Amino acid sequence: MSRIRAGSPAPRPVNSARFLFLDPASQRFYPDWEESADQTVAMLRVAVTHNPYDKQLSALVGYLATRSDDFCIRWAAHNVREHRTGLKRLCHPVVGDLGLTYEVLTLPADPGLSLVVFSATPDTADEEALRLLASWSALPVGGR
Repeated sequence: MSRIRAGSPAPRPVNSARFLFLDPASQRFYPDWEESADQTVAMLRVAVTHNPYDKQLSALVGYLATRSDDFCIRWAAHNVREHRTGLKRLCHPVVGDLGLTYEVLTLPADPGLSLVVFSATPDTADEEALRLLASWSALPVGGR
């Protein structure tokens, strides 16, 4: 576990856009990196349209714009698009290649919030890999 030194900025919460544009490992994790980058920026544009005064969202966009040319190029294109369903390809460091379908579900009780559900096609290597990953987080019976 790493320690934060006095005077160091607080650690940021996990954020897929920061990972995608600022961490070189993202290009291995997302085999379709270009498509993932395009989709991420298009979805950020949608979020900005729905929440133009959101300080954290503005800060994220500003942070990415000052640190990633790939982000800047895509942001300048002004593509706005919601991705409600599709296939996300990942290359997980433990189980290898995964192709997961996803669907974005709107939560009527919480406007502005969505739930993204990922699943693997039954009886495939993707499903087997996902089950393996799920087993890692399972608690033993009666244990904690």
